[in-house]
Amino acid sequence: MNMSLIGLEISVIGLGLVLMLADLFMPAERRKFVGYAGIAALGAMLLFSFADVGTCSIAGTAFNGSFINDGISLFFKRFFILAAILVLFIAAEFSDRFAVGSVAEYYSLVVFALAGMLFAASANDFVMLFVSIELITITFYVLVSFQRSKLASLEAGVKYLILGALSSSFMIFGIALIWGTTGELNFTKLAAVAPQFETSKIFLLGVLLVLVGLGFKIAAFPFQIWAPDVYQGAPTPTTAFLAIGSKAAGFVLLLRFLFTAVPSVTMHWGKLLIILSGITILYGNLCALPQRNIKRLLGYSSIAHAGYLLLGVAALNAAGQTAILYYLAGYLFTVLAAFLVIALVLRHLDTDDISGLAGLGQRSPLLAATMTISMVSLAGIPPLAGFFGKFLLLKSVVEAAQATGNQGYYCLVFTALAGVVMSLYYYFGVVRMIYWSKEPSDMSPIALSPAAKLTAWICIMGIFWLGLFPNSVLVLAGEAAKALGK
Repeated sequence: MNMSLIGLEISVIGLGLVLMLADLFMPAERRKFVGYAGIAALGAMLLFSFADVGTCSIAGTAFNGSFINDGISLFFKRFFILAAILVLFIAAEFSDRFAVGSVAEYYSLVVFALAGMLFAASANDFVMLFVSIELITITFYVLVSFQRSKLASLEAGVKYLILGALSSSFMIFGIALIWGTTGELNFTKLAAVAPQFETSKIFLLGVLLVLVGLGFKIAAFPFQIWAPDVYQGAPTPTTAFLAIGSKAAGFVLLLRFLFTAVPSVTMHWGKLLIILSGITILYGNLCALPQRNIKRLLGYSSIAHAGYLLLGVAALNAAGQTAILYYLAGYLFTVLAAFLVIALVLRHLDTDDISGLAGLGQRSPLLAATMTISMVSLAGIPPLAGFFGKFLLLKSVVEAAQATGNQGYYCLVFTALAGVVMSLYYYFGVVRMIYWSKEPSDMSPIALSPAAKLTAWICIMGIFWLGLFPNSVLVLAGEAAKALGK
């Protein structure tokens, strides 16, 4: 086996161990800066991944074909590392809310969750799929309940643990049914024999149960019930990583499973995917309308965005797969910008009520602009990343409708547009609170560290860059999506 294929994963796990050991030797008051060391190390790995000699750029398989390096794995590995870097910036700014002496431990857990995401990007059989999901999920069990002094954090951790274990049981049962029917665990080999079992109810039940497990990871209806409570109760950096890292890991595994392992089955499930996408969009947007807790609002928003991403899956074409990858890239900067502001503004309050953002336009113009740009992008207003991402997803669905003549695709487009219109109300409600609240509770200026300013500017520039100059990322997404058709 060529060990260089997993060099990045080994490096990330080693970094996690170093950060954990640093907890033993660093004075408590300096452990915040351990996170900056982790950021520097991950930044070096990200830059190295773009070099032709980087381990990420080596194509091939390992562990008897269960681990694969290809275009889509490279795209998502860079994506996950960038997400982890920004989350560590948010965690460093939020570190004063953690118990004394536990900050470096939190950083190491974020890095271990990142390792699971990297393995998920390269999963090419059910064993690697399950192991990577469990590494991500078990790490998040701890991260969600990390603020042990807060009842809401502990409650969120217990809910995530119970529902996560339930979804894992569905998934492992589905894997067992697929293996018992076909005798294959490898995705490539399974794709070759799957057409022979398309009429087997046991095999189809196994495929459906695996979809249930993956549906939990992406918070798609009807497996979304954990998201609002966990988003609300978890520490803000954890919520940010759940919203982008865990969701993206679920989607890369979903794409691998549907279009690499069982493409022949997927082509017959277009109507099911259309229904799931439409209901998820409507559920997320309708439930977000009355929310006053900003983290809970973003939890329901995350469900709606899972529905938008499922548009690309339901389209069953290469354009839809490319649109998913591009949309996730824009979603990364957009959602992390929102959680950065929440972490900086609401960390000293006992509530995450939207009223805590009142007067932010006067208290910190940079944070107010960051949150406003994030909300506008999430709503899908041009010329930001969210608009072009939604446009590409809707375009892929229209192309599918024209190619197949399935009128359900046009209904799905109408549903998605209705969801966009509904979302304008609650997203611009946040903007209204920032600039036009009549009774701001606190008008004291918010002091920002250089790291906080840098993170805010990175997110803002990322949102505008992807919206105004989408071609570079779109080309990368298109090249990466080609791996799914092989």
